[in-house]
Amino acid sequence: MLLFGHRFIASDSFYHISSIDCIKHTPPSSTVCLEFNEANLDIIEHVNANYVPLALRVANITELIYASNLNAKYAFVTPKMAKTAQNIAENYLFDMKIIVLIEEEEEIEELALLGVDGVAFANAIIKTNS
Repeated sequence: MLLFGHRFIASDSFYHISSIDCIKHTPPSSTVCLEFNEANLDIIEHVNANYVPLALRVANITELIYASNLNAKYAFVTPKMAKTAQNIAENYLFDMKIIVLIEEEEEIEELALLGVDGVAFANAIIKTNS
């Protein structure tokens, strides 16, 4: 299980962006993160064209499937979606990892038992400005 933002484990961070210009303010080889929505398709296209690793926050299973087809490396899901999202990712052999956004360490065990790929605490996502 991958752990992002845990106080015991060193990990890469995700850089939340709101525009293409924000990418300039992220470290080289960093993974950018944004909400999946139609308004962000230009950003998604740009990061794919420039081989920038991408994490997408998805709200439902349809968006999860879109994220996989848009070459996201990670899909951030809610704990409520975790098991279903992981099952779909395994069934369709997605290359992306299912990451559950959590607030408390106690959530790790339950999500590990569900077989999710990983978890991320809020401090693993850094907000960037343009």
